[in-house]
Amino acid sequence: MFDLQSYYKAHSVDEAVGLLTTHPNSRLLAGGTDILIKLRHGKSGFAELIDIHGLSELRYIKKDETKNILIGSGTLFTDIIESELLQNHMPMLCDAAQSVGGPQIRNVATIGGNICNGVTSADSAPGLFALNALLQIQGISGVREVPIEKFYLGPGKVDLQRGDVLTAIKVTEENYGGSFGYYSKYAMRDAMDIATIGCAVTLTTDAGRVSDYRIAYGVAGPVPIRCPQTERAVIGRQISPELLDMIAERVAGDVNPRTSWRASKDFRLNIIEELSKRATEQALQRAGGNI
Repeated sequence: MFDLQSYYKAHSVDEAVGLLTTHPNSRLLAGGTDILIKLRHGKSGFAELIDIHGLSELRYIKKDETKNILIGSGTLFTDIIESELLQNHMPMLCDAAQSVGGPQIRNVATIGGNICNGVTSADSAPGLFALNALLQIQGISGVREVPIEKFYLGPGKVDLQRGDVLTAIKVTEENYGGSFGYYSKYAMRDAMDIATIGCAVTLTTDAGRVSDYRIAYGVAGPVPIRCPQTERAVIGRQISPELLDMIAERVAGDVNPRTSWRASKDFRLNIIEELSKRATEQALQRAGGNI
């Protein structure tokens, strides 16, 4: 049984901002795949809901006049998987979307909800970190843009102020143009399980060398993280099997996994190293490189 104290249906983002301002203890309901479970379990802070599910102004994937790719926060994971634009320019996000739950979940869960939960295991987060995504947030004072790495403040905490609604994710052409990426996930079960570790790699190549390299993880720290020392060490290196081994050795110094009931720290470190090689190799294959 749901202990629901209040429910409001917002018919626009402006109305949602107004309702959030008027009802400061309320939460937004998009796909509901996480919030309704917490409500069902009686967790505090989820009994007042403002429903933004199905708002057309939040559900889109497009390229704007300056070639930025914009993904509305209400976009379903199924939409991402089926998007020709993302398949052509950011297939790594399609990989991540495909790894979220099962078809039933992907048909209702939204990328915005996945991000705003603030959990380090969010499958969409590592790829967006690697792509230097910007988050567009509409609030009482208008619209602001926040780099995704500054959006995560701590476990379950994100930079949403009273009245704020995440409306879109923006990736600039500078960050997706000419790059190739891959998302690799390890979970204790083969399907419909939370990531034990998630790893996203995006890179560019030139004359047999890596000209740009970014690697990001989920569940390798309290929030999703990039690996700056590893990235710097890779840029300019020749593509070779030894490069993959070097990456696996380096990433341990950039991450901070913990032991939990799902996996020990040592086991996570082992998976972190292995996924760095797997995701990099797959990204290089997409780039046409040979290992």
